[in-house]
Amino acid sequence: MRSRTENRGPRPAACSPQVLNRIRISGLRTADRGPRVLYRAAVVAMVIGSTVALGGCRQDMHNQPKYRGLRGTEFFADGGSARPLVEGTVARGTLQDDAVFFTGKVGTATVKELPFPVDGAVLNRGQERFNIYCTPCHDATGSGKGMVVQRGFKAPPSFHDERLRNADAGYFFDVMTNGFGAMPDYRMQLSARDRWSVVAYIRALQLSQHAAASDVPGGDPTKAQPAAAQPGAVKH
Repeated sequence: MRSRTENRGPRPAACSPQVLNRIRISGLRTADRGPRVLYRAAVVAMVIGSTVALGGCRQDMHNQPKYRGLRGTEFFADGGSARPLVEGTVARGTLQDDAVFFTGKVGTATVKELPFPVDGAVLNRGQERFNIYCTPCHDATGSGKGMVVQRGFKAPPSFHDERLRNADAGYFFDVMTNGFGAMPDYRMQLSARDRWSVVAYIRALQLSQHAAASDVPGGDPTKAQPAAAQPGAVKH
C-alpha cells in the first residue's frame, strides 16, 4: 500500500517573485484590452455613420427655389414675388353676405336702426366694450372728456350734441368700422356684432341724458306718491 506522499506525483517547480509579477501584469493588460477595443470600434462606427448622414445633406436643400416675404423678383412684371389674391377670393369664415350687418349701409346710405333686436344682453355687451375701448376718449357718459383728452388729446364731439343724437345708427357703426378724423378704426378690436352692441349702448347713453318723463315706465319718478303705510306696520 502506497503512502499519501507517493500518490501526489511530481511537485511543480517554484517560481520566483519576479516571474509571478510579470504574469500578473500580463493578465491585467489582457483584461484591459477588451473595453479599449470596444471603445475604438464604437468611435469608428460613429465616424462612419456621421459621414453617411452628412453625405445625404445637399446644398440644394439649403438654397431652395423659393421667395421669402416681400423679396423682389424679375419673374413678374411688377417686380414683386408676393401675388395678389384671385379676384373674388374670400377667406374661410369671413364671408360678409349681409351688407347691412357688416357695413351699416344700404348702398351709400346709412341705416337708421340696428339690424337685430336689442335686449339686456346686447346692452350689457355694448357697455362692456364701450368701457374698454371708448371711455379713454369719450368718457363713461359719452361727453367727450375722457382721460386722454384731459392729458391733451383732441376732444371728440359729445354724443349728446344735437347732430349726433339725430345721427343714424349706421353712422356710428361706419365710424367704428372705418375711423373718422383723429379716431382710428376699431374693426380689429370689435367684431361686427360688438360694434352694433356699442351703438345700442350709445343710444342708451343719449336717452339717459335727454329722456322725458313719459319715457319712464309709470310716469315721472320725481312726482310719484310715497307708498301708503301698511296697517300695523312698525315705524323705526
